[in-house]
Amino acid sequence: MATTVRLVSLLLMNLVIYMSSTAQCSITKHADPNPAEFVKLSCRATRYPVLCVHSLMAYAGVIHRSDRQLAMTALSVSISRTRKFLKKMSKARGMKGREWRAVQDCVETIGDSVERLKQSVRELGRTGLGEDFAWHMSNVQTWVSAALTDDNTCLDGFAGSAMNGNVKSDITERVVHVAQVTSNALALVNRFASTHATHSP
Repeated sequence: MATTVRLVSLLLMNLVIYMSSTAQCSITKHADPNPAEFVKLSCRATRYPVLCVHSLMAYAGVIHRSDRQLAMTALSVSISRTRKFLKKMSKARGMKGREWRAVQDCVETIGDSVERLKQSVRELGRTGLGEDFAWHMSNVQTWVSAALTDDNTCLDGFAGSAMNGNVKSDITERVVHVAQVTSNALALVNRFASTHATHSP
């Protein structure tokens, strides 16, 4: 009888330990999502979440639940997409007069955007959680915002221009894509800044 009681007690104790462990595991999983889930959750803060997930999911392993690395990666993706657009535009042929000037103005403006984004990546790399955090992040936010303004300035240059419909549509679509990627990067930069601002002295 005593042996049976001890056995039942042991089983109950193991059951309690198992349930406690399972509950703790569930809490940990909820509070600390895997890298892919982290990207999906973070992208909800952006204006274009579907594009955000599509752009960043391939880098989930590198990002690894770091909102700083997430912002850095988003900026790097924005630079890559913008450079790809510039390369495409540098090969544009068959345009003359007003069309050609509009494209050249756009290329110059988007070129400025790339430089601002590169500045932002360098500045973000200098951020710690010390007293200069807010200052560095303010610089990053200013430059990414300026890059987004450059994208929109390029779009404005095509508004109402007497350009071939297909050419105009193609270029506009590409610039909009670049602007949306940059907008998402800015949102993730802002998210990182606001999340860690309270940790600065």
